[in-house]
Amino acid sequence: MQSSPSSEQFTVSGEFSVTIKPPAAVDAASLGPAIGRHVIVKEYQGALAGNSQGEMLTAGQPAQGEASYVAIESVHGTLDGRTGGFALAHFGQMHAGSSTLSVKVVPGSGMGELAGLMGELSIHRESGKHSYTLTYWFA
Repeated sequence: MQSSPSSEQFTVSGEFSVTIKPPAAVDAASLGPAIGRHVIVKEYQGALAGNSQGEMLTAGQPAQGEASYVAIESVHGTLDGRTGGFALAHFGQMHAGSSTLSVKVVPGSGMGELAGLMGELSIHRESGKHSYTLTYWFA
């Protein structure tokens, strides 16, 4: 994660709920491996409070632990008392028993009091519950 030396960083955390709608096949993949398109809907609680909606594309065999996904999520709500919106870009991969996930604020996507927002979000899953940690700054 990189930031400008003059930018102060903040870290917040909280919980979120997520609904992922069943996949729809992507026609462009008719000649290759199947690609699924999912609608994701989230509700964030904590220092980041609000709602989001996005689209996720998946490929691979998740039941066998071999898959990847990409997603763009549009978030609207409040972050540490500032109202506005921003987008998150996701890239996740499972392979050979391990997984990686990168979720970053899309540069230039901040709106309202969140204009200039930059950052990285980590997602945690434990006992069926989802939580997040967001490290952010303003460019």
